[in-house]
Amino acid sequence: MRAAKKTGTSALQFFPAKISMRSLYDAARRCEGCPLFQNATQTVFGTGLLSSAVVLVGEQPGHEEDLQGKPFVGPAGRVLEEALGEAGIDRAQAYLTNVVKHFKWVPRGKRRLHEKPSAREIAACLPWLEKEIELIRPKVLVCLGATAAQALLRKDFRVTLEHGRVMETALAAHAVATIHPSSILRQRTPEDRHRAENGFIADLKVVARLLKSPRR
Repeated sequence: MRAAKKTGTSALQFFPAKISMRSLYDAARRCEGCPLFQNATQTVFGTGLLSSAVVLVGEQPGHEEDLQGKPFVGPAGRVLEEALGEAGIDRAQAYLTNVVKHFKWVPRGKRRLHEKPSAREIAACLPWLEKEIELIRPKVLVCLGATAAQALLRKDFRVTLEHGRVMETALAAHAVATIHPSSILRQRTPEDRHRAENGFIADLKVVARLLKSPRR
């Protein structure tokens, strides 16, 4: 790990003077708004079409995302891609991003294990995500997991109880929360994994129906 040094307190300190997705992407590469940049390989910004009708938001990049610089390219990303296909959503037409743009991890031998970002780290990084969503203006905002749902919808949001529901938000015409695909990989038995996959796909089918409905 690199030695710690003084950092800022918010991504806003690193925003470009003129806002566009390209300028945000470039500026985010230099973000030091929280200490997470110190041990990450690189910033992992969102990817996808500016015209995307759906934005999918996870918690943070993982090991593979940190190395490749793109969101959802690791094992959880493969689970997501399969589930999107089952639900009838083209991943290539979606915008994929995370609440936190740097990989937070702890060492376990030669491995780097995911560690949940703190409330302060989430708050520092959130301006990047809010501006991404503002520029895209999606029809449907999909929160993958509790961190995204609590950051964007409601602090006391419980994915286990409220997943798959269509909700109102100022960020998009509709919002839907569901589990993070990584939670499927953590299931202990094939039966549990199959059950979790089916629930995940069912929630994404709600999103698919919203995408096919007339825009309001």
